[in-house]
Amino acid sequence: MTAVQIIPLVILVVMFVAATKWPLNIGVMGLVASFGVGYFMLGMSDRQILEAFPATIVLTIIGVTYFFSMAQRNGTIDLIVKGCVRMVRGKMLLLPWVFFLIAASLTSLGTFSPAAIALLAPAAIGFAYESRIHPVVMGAFTVNGAHAGGFSPLSVAGVLVHDIALRNGFPISQAGLFLASFALNLLLSVLTIALFALLGRLRDGAGVRGQDIDTATGRPHGQQVLTLALIAGMLVCTLGFHMPIGFVALSAGLLLAFINVREHRSFIGGISWSTVLMVAGMITYVSLLQHVGMIDTLAGEALALGAPLLIALILCYVIGVGSAFASSTALLTAFIPLAGPLLATSSLSSSGTIAALAVAATVVDVSPSPPTAPWWWPTPATTTARGSTSS
Repeated sequence: MTAVQIIPLVILVVMFVAATKWPLNIGVMGLVASFGVGYFMLGMSDRQILEAFPATIVLTIIGVTYFFSMAQRNGTIDLIVKGCVRMVRGKMLLLPWVFFLIAASLTSLGTFSPAAIALLAPAAIGFAYESRIHPVVMGAFTVNGAHAGGFSPLSVAGVLVHDIALRNGFPISQAGLFLASFALNLLLSVLTIALFALLGRLRDGAGVRGQDIDTATGRPHGQQVLTLALIAGMLVCTLGFHMPIGFVALSAGLLLAFINVREHRSFIGGISWSTVLMVAGMITYVSLLQHVGMIDTLAGEALALGAPLLIALILCYVIGVGSAFASSTALLTAFIPLAGPLLATSSLSSSGTIAALAVAATVVDVSPSPPTAPWWWPTPATTTARGSTSS
């Protein structure tokens, strides 16, 4: 490897360590690093540096989080949750599955996984204590559900993975990616409830009878009815007419904003700007690494090991372990391009390999911070639940 390749690689490693140790946005570091490496080392102009800026993905994140921040603030999400809980009719052991399916539905519609978990976790844990279901079970089901729907063709992560794969010359099946993620997270949820039942820990503490749990919602008011109708309309536009989810969600959000102009600033604040920066910065910087040939060099060294299946397995383990300490989305943007040369020189399925990497990056997000934290792990004061921040 040349110095032009080694220096950007060292910067990438430093970025991951810094983002793990301190609450810094790795995307901001990626954009700054792109400018530093591109302008000062490679003599590129700003337009050349930003050629790979992921405008489509950025628009998708902005549009979807803009719309669903309104749906959360006007009570539509709470209405959906309580309506689904009421449907179980006192059968408390079905509650985890209710939250699994709600979380999967939200993320499959485009809600970013951390946002969906943040919306549902308070209600899920509250219902867990009221119904005597172990809160760890309810939390795991909520996180697994969010990941189950997190790679749908409409979701932020699904669009991200598909676009990166397409950009690197190996198109994948979006349906296959979605089904693989859903099936594995469904299996993990089944194993979770089986394990807790086997240990006799499925029930925890004193709760209330199922029929006594408060699920009263009242009739939906005007904004909630409109929001539900817009969600249905978004599905028709994106699935039926293949319209871009980013523009559709922004249009639906703008319509809601006209109904409630006074709170428009809070709706804008609901956009996941940190995710926008993270995705844009990482993709821009990784594209720069591809420009200097660093990705091809690393992939070539990996291919020298032989046994393509073994290499794919190693990549899955590395991205899984790394994701337990850093951003899953950032790692996906860095590792998926590495799979390109492997897929080009082997008979491995593109869809299967990328699905394995995507699942490996997210399946560890249900884990807590390590009990004995290394020196670079964030302090308790700067950490929150892994499930709500890891992406």
